This record gives sequence, structure tokens and C-alpha cells, in this order.
Amino acid sequence: MIPALADYLAAERLPPGYADVVDRVLTPLASRVAAAPRDAPLVVGITGSQGSGKSSAAGALAILLREAGLTAAVLSIDDLYLTREERAALAARVHPLLATRGVPGTHDVALGLALIERLGASGETAVPRFDKGRDDRRPPAEWDRLAGPVDVILFEGWCVGARPQRPAALVRPVNRLERDEDSRGLWRRYANDQLAGPYRALFGRIGLQVLLRAPSFEAVLDWRREQEAKLRERTGRGQTDAELARFVQFYERLTRHIAAEMPARADVVVQLGAEREVVTVRGL
Repeated sequence: MIPALADYLAAERLPPGYADVVDRVLTPLASRVAAAPRDAPLVVGITGSQGSGKSSAAGALAILLREAGLTAAVLSIDDLYLTREERAALAARVHPLLATRGVPGTHDVALGLALIERLGASGETAVPRFDKGRDDRRPPAEWDRLAGPVDVILFEGWCVGARPQRPAALVRPVNRLERDEDSRGLWRRYANDQLAGPYRALFGRIGLQVLLRAPSFEAVLDWRREQEAKLRERTGRGQTDAELARFVQFYERLTRHIAAEMPARADVVVQLGAEREVVTVRGL
């Protein structure tokens, strides 16, 4: 393993077993990306549920691509969340549930498109970063500065590349949150309309789609609990189990839809087990 990658895995506190992910997924994926035709920059969508390891995978893949002589930038859809103030205004205008980050409609799509354009051009690009502990975007002085043009943008996120559901699929609530707090379906229809509208342009920039597929939504909840524990350890802030149980319901509908719909069209599908181990790989 190259030193830069070994240092990254250590810094991320990834277990020794992650070497299997590197060998079976990331190394061949880096080779496929490097060989792919590039309409500079090539946007690689890396989609996975909460806790699936997509952020770690994107960081490691960037190192492997740089080792192959390519310039690579990582862009997370989480960093495109609207500010807390913007979401509050959206909630007042459309539906109260939109104050909570998560579903399509709570991201700044125009910002995402502009970043892709800027990263493909010469010069420095300021990339926003979102602070989940504060539930708000960091001030511009704390944004990352990346030099362009880059060859590859690794665009990672829980709903990256998602497509809208059929209207009939929106009628029945999938959980208590939808039943009790979106009884008329306004919130979920708004999110679905965003996927059918503004998000089409953003996700249309993806040239290679990768899916890290969780074994079940129950596994996603377990993984999210692990993430929250690490956040509390690192920052002293975090959600209680009751708060977390409600929070993941915001993501449930689209997480289940992506797991069912995306595998048939994704370029690479990595099926994960309950411990995030690689079960099968298709497309590499």
C-alpha cells in the first residue's frame, strides 16, 4: 500500500479489514476512472446511505487517482446544504419539515453546478464546508481552497444521482414522520419535484455512477448511530438515540428508493454486508 494511502487510513481510524475495500473496490475503480473518457472534469458520483463509508471511500480514491497522475477533488453533497437561515425561510414558505437538512430541496443546487464548472477551470476555487455539529455552513474563511483545473471530481453523498419516484409511490407514508407530520404529502412531493426539476441538471453532470448498497435500512440506522457516537466523541455534540431515530426517518423514503432503483443503472454496484464488508462487486 502506498504511504499516502496508509497514512490516510490511519488518520481516518479505518479498521485493518478496510484493505479488502481498497483491493476489491477502490484500486480497480481508480483504474476504471483513469481509463474513462474525460469531458473535463469527469464527475464520479459515489452514492451510499448514511454510514456506508462513501466519504472514506472518496478520500481514499482521490489518493489513488493522484498516484495515477490525475488531479482529483472531493465534493460532498452535504457541503451544499442550504444554511440554517435559508432552510428556516424555506420551511416557512413550503413545509416545516424542510427546516431539517436532508431531502432534495435542502441543497443549493446552483452552488453545486457552479463549483463543478469552477473546478474544471484554471485558478483557485473556494469549496464550502458544512458543519453538522452546528447544523450550518461554515463561514467562507473556513472553506477549502482547491487549485484547478481538476481531472476528476468525486461527488459523494447519500442521494447523489437519485431519480424521482412515481407520483403513486408517494401516497402511502413509509414511517411515522411522514404519517404524523406530512399527512397531506406536501413535504415528500416537494422533495420529489426537486429531483425531477433542479437536481436533474446537477446529477446530469455525473459521468460515472458508483453505488455502495446497504443490506437493509435497519443496518443504516445502526451505522448512523456509530457516526453519531464518533461525532459526540470528537466535538461533544450529538443527537440522542430518540433524536436520531426521528432524524433518519427524513432519509428513509429516498434511501429505500435508491437501493431498489439505482442498481440497475449504476456503472459500479458494491453490495455491502451488515459490517460494511464487501459482499459483491459489479462493474469492476
